[in-house]
Amino acid sequence: MKKALWITLLLSFASIQVPLAQGSEVKFSASDVKADLEYLYNTLEKSHYDLYGYVNKNKFDAAYTAIQKSISKDSLSLLETTKRYQKFAAIGNTGHSEVDFPAQSYIAYAQRGGTVFPLELAFEDGVAYIRKSYAGNSNVKAGVQILSINNTSIKSLQKEIHPYISAERPYFKDAKLEFWSFPRLYWSVFGEKATFNIKTKSPEGIVGTHKVEAIPVMDYETKRGGEILKEERTFHYFDDVAYLSPGPSSSPDADGEEKFKAFIDSAFSDINIKNIENLVIDFRNNSGGHNAYSDYLIAYFADKPFRWYSKFHLKTSEVLKEQTRQNAPAQDMDSYTKAILNHKDGEVFEYDLPIQNPVPDDKRFRGKVYVLVNRQTYSMAAVSAALIQDYGFAEIVGEETGDVPTLYASQFSFPLPKTGIMVKVPKGYIIRPNGDEKLSGVIPDYKVRDHLLDNKDEVLDYTLNKLLNPSTPKQ
Repeated sequence: MKKALWITLLLSFASIQVPLAQGSEVKFSASDVKADLEYLYNTLEKSHYDLYGYVNKNKFDAAYTAIQKSISKDSLSLLETTKRYQKFAAIGNTGHSEVDFPAQSYIAYAQRGGTVFPLELAFEDGVAYIRKSYAGNSNVKAGVQILSINNTSIKSLQKEIHPYISAERPYFKDAKLEFWSFPRLYWSVFGEKATFNIKTKSPEGIVGTHKVEAIPVMDYETKRGGEILKEERTFHYFDDVAYLSPGPSSSPDADGEEKFKAFIDSAFSDINIKNIENLVIDFRNNSGGHNAYSDYLIAYFADKPFRWYSKFHLKTSEVLKEQTRQNAPAQDMDSYTKAILNHKDGEVFEYDLPIQNPVPDDKRFRGKVYVLVNRQTYSMAAVSAALIQDYGFAEIVGEETGDVPTLYASQFSFPLPKTGIMVKVPKGYIIRPNGDEKLSGVIPDYKVRDHLLDNKDEVLDYTLNKLLNPSTPKQ
């Protein structure tokens, strides 16, 4: 992958406001960092749907005091500053209340010749496995378990990294650790290391120790081959089974929604022309997005009217209204936008979207549908999977989603006034269609472990060869 491409991909997953430094490191005064921390806390209290929904105010106050005291130098780098805000935003254990990975600092570090840990890790059932190795050591290869790095156990390293990751549960934090990548987050939290002494355990149970060298960030990103989330849309056939991966329910393009709908229309037209009876829809490694996209897709195989929530509440605030006015000119305001602007700051209100109807009978797919999910199924993709499951439109295959379908969401962003660092915050609370408020992901009807980052596709193989192959007994 060319250097410009991996930088573009990384920046696309991070909220960027601070200009990239040209030849010099971005620095902020201690007073500005403290002022923005105070602004962050005050604004989260006012704009977050329920800042203390999972964690009480005493814990936030203690974290705020500790972070303020940690600002002891006259000036702090962009990385040092971002990490403090990351940690504070993550206190509440809300996946949609976050400060993103410090992509700008990482890119600047890469351009200075910086190095990272040479192993890509996946976290499954509390165990860390090598999924890709760039270490040049035949004993340190995919499938090997990592027990410790530089005499620190993996579990201890996770406990050090998790506080910088916003998520409702440790399972989701590990999913985000995979999403941002272990080498990147290890560097962000622990800094640059030239070598790593690692303790491993082979699939045969053999324990060994190895020394591996760090590799240049540029080499790592080139070999990595892109981000874990899928941006592309794909549609093709496995014999008589249609396979549709819709990609994220969002687009930076002005006509992105229209292009998405045209893609879905074309796919289902072809499916109907060919009289296909089996359809696989893939929501794995999906960032989610807007329900206008996902509802349009689901309407093609829904057999009754539907809605992606049982209850949907919003909280408006001064900072939300300011952002809303910037993004929605008065002449383009819809009822949703007007509701945000017309309610008082701090007011919580219920908002109802129209019920979605299936497409006309002559266009509707009436065959068998399986929907694939994994721990990298996020936000509206997880909510859509829950909708499909709750209404009985399809069966779900894969592993529990990292994100939860009853959640604080409907995210928006605002910049901190002194540093310009962007903060994401949830303004809404969504309850899945069946009314279940448990803090758990979407549980598949058929559970299949998805070994991420390797070259096998266990979930799709199971669906095609077990569920859709009548000669093979179902499990």
